[in-house]
Amino acid sequence: MKQKNSSNGKFKRQPRNHPITVLLNDSEMRTVTRYCERYKFRNRSEMIRQTLMRSILKKFDIDSPTLFD
Repeated sequence: MKQKNSSNGKFKRQPRNHPITVLLNDSEMRTVTRYCERYKFRNRSEMIRQTLMRSILKKFDIDSPTLFD
């Protein structure tokens, strides 16, 4: 994910130092490949990162406490 740099309003790229390995079966791999081709992702790991983080942040938002819970 990118972090805002307060001095000029642009995003500052953070280095990725923590690898995660995921194994897929043939069907899952075909699905990922097809998705990337259909939606013109040139970088599979970027697509997986975006999808994963979007899902995690959405779950955090849903699970966050509210004033009247």
